[in-house]
Amino acid sequence: MGWYFSRQSRAQLIQELIQPQEGERAHYEVIAHALRGNVLWSVVRVTAKHDGIFGLAIGESTSFIRCDLLQGSGDEWGHKPLEESMHPYYYSCPLRYLDMAPEQCRDWREGVRAYHARRRKPAMQMA
Repeated sequence: MGWYFSRQSRAQLIQELIQPQEGERAHYEVIAHALRGNVLWSVVRVTAKHDGIFGLAIGESTSFIRCDLLQGSGDEWGHKPLEESMHPYYYSCPLRYLDMAPEQCRDWREGVRAYHARRRKPAMQMA
């Protein structure tokens, strides 16, 4: 997927990205989000409006982890949407999000855990 830019502030873009979305076949709701630099992490709950969406029956839900890369250019801000299943090469996802959505990419989750373990190590060595 490519980048999507629009004339809005960074805060406006983030607000837009975390708003519930009504699609023709499903409802999407961000149930958790966190900003790490210019990476917006979200857990998105998808509720099917039709049978077969993500293998769900009508009314059933599942969740996935989304990673939106943010970038400013002049008076515009843009984002590049990625999902766990794409194995984004970004690992600052909050650890608790891993418990909020079914696993889609084991290698990526191992990378997230390793990233957080490395970040904790210096703090433990100082104690």
